This record gives sequence, structure tokens and C-alpha cells, in this order.
Amino acid sequence: MPAPPFDPDSPLLFVINAGAGAQDVDAKRAVIESALAARGRRGELRVCEPAELPRVAARAAAEAVQRRSAVVAVGGDGSLNAVAQAAHAAGCTMGVMPYGTFNYFARTHGIPTDPAAAAQLLMDARPQPVQVGAINDRVFLVNASLGIYPELLQDREAFKARFGRSRWVAFVAACATLLRAQRRLRLHIELGDQVRDVNTLTLFVGNNRLQLEQFGAHPEDTIAGTPGHGSMAALMLRPIGTLSMLGLLLHGAMGRLGEAAGVESFEFHHLVARPRLLPGRREVMVAFDGEVARMRAPIDFRVLEQPLYLLQADS
Repeated sequence: MPAPPFDPDSPLLFVINAGAGAQDVDAKRAVIESALAARGRRGELRVCEPAELPRVAARAAAEAVQRRSAVVAVGGDGSLNAVAQAAHAAGCTMGVMPYGTFNYFARTHGIPTDPAAAAQLLMDARPQPVQVGAINDRVFLVNASLGIYPELLQDREAFKARFGRSRWVAFVAACATLLRAQRRLRLHIELGDQVRDVNTLTLFVGNNRLQLEQFGAHPEDTIAGTPGHGSMAALMLRPIGTLSMLGLLLHGAMGRLGEAAGVESFEFHHLVARPRLLPGRREVMVAFDGEVARMRAPIDFRVLEQPLYLLQADS
């Protein structure tokens, strides 16, 4: 699909999540204004609280279409997801200034994790297509899942609120969640003409090669494309005992998750998961790009035909 019209002289629209990252809004504003002034560019800053982010992002994306400009997400993976949802729906270009813990999306697409360097890159960047996935009606950039992984994210946020933001805090939270994992997820999975029933602790879907490689869980190449570039990867964790769970954690910490017993991974383009729910229940907890929500079953994962146009270094 053709790239949306983009005028490099039009003001960039920055959407700043005031609740993302360790730096305050004034520091983020200073980084952006310094980059704009150094290159004689114009920009508009839209600061909002996390609850206002979807509405502010949608309005900024609509304005970016009218002005032939781009909406720039300033925050972590969750903030990027909200802006990407708006940009993809509106059909406008998106830019990124990362302020998260892991920043998988930015790093995969050659965007510096240092906000000042990322802001400088935006000044000369041009729209290039990147793959996005969908879980039901939601766009995701990095990953989406159901089962224990959404619980892990909720525990991680609680640990961060108490102990601060760091990779070690995230790792300890993951250990605490996995070691008390008992709930089994019963899924009927449809992959085209193939169907199967599985018991698993989680179904994790990855759209980011870097994250999968860091886990050591990159699946075998069985279909056209690679995760993040034509396909996505699914990881399933079979219910296992506490001792085996400790081994799983060790494999994951060493970047060798794919070698651990009880882990299955495969590539796909479109997957439908039908969880077996209790009578009267129709929704299941899901996670996408660090956000947690409830969605009505069945859960549909797919590679979207329409790409997201991302501001990247002009090659």
C-alpha cells in the first residue's frame, strides 16, 4: 500500500504520556524543543495523562492526516500501542521517542533508545512500512497473549510501583508469577484447516524478532516470512511442576527458552483461539504491548495486511 502523504515541513504532532518513563514532562519537552530548534523544524506538543491517551492520540492522528504530517508517540511500549492504534486507523505516519523499560519496537526498527538521539532522527526521517498484528480489534506492535502472561504484567506493574522501574524488577516479578502458576488454559486452536485442543499456561504471540531472539524462542522457519516480517510466532507453555518451572526460568534468563521442556513454538499468519470458559463467561483476560484488558472470545490473532508507516532513518 502507498505511504500516506508526508510533508517534512509540516509540524510534527508529539503525544506525550505524562505517566510514562522516569523523566518528567518538562524534561521531555526540553528534549523535543531542542531537537526542533536545532533543525529549524516546527512541532506541537500534546501532553496527557494515561487515561486520556487514546482520545488525544486519535485527535492528533486525524490532524496529522489533514496536515500531511506525523503523530509522534513519546513514552513506553503501552504508549506506542495507543498511538499506533490511532495512526493505523487514521492512515497517518507515526514517529517514536522511546521512554520505556525494554523499547523492543524502537530497537527493532533502528530507532535509538536515547530520547535525544531519537528526536534528532525524526528530523530527517521518512515513512517506511512496518508490520503490525491484531488481537481481535486491537492493533499490537510487539506481542499479545492470554493465560498467565497478562497476570505477569499485572504483577510487574505492582512490583514497579513498589521497587521502581528496571529490568531486574521485571525479572523478579516474572519469577514470582510463574512460580505460583497453577491455572490451566484450555484452548481450541484453529490454524487454517488445522485444529487442535491444548492445555497451556499461556499462549504468547510475538510480532518482534528482537524480543523472540532475546528469549531464545525464535521458532523454526516453516511458512513464508519471519516474525515481524510476514508472519508471527506463537509460544505455548505446557503446565509443569515447580521444579520444572525453575528450569524454565533459568532457560529464559539465559536466552535459551526454546530449549526448555514444555515450551512449544511455531509460526503463523492467522490463528483463532477459543478458550473453554466457565458457564456464563464470555470474556477472557488478554495482554497486548504491556496493556491488559478483557476481550470477548474467540480470540483472533492475525498479521494485518495494512502496514503502519513509521518514521525511520532515510536510507
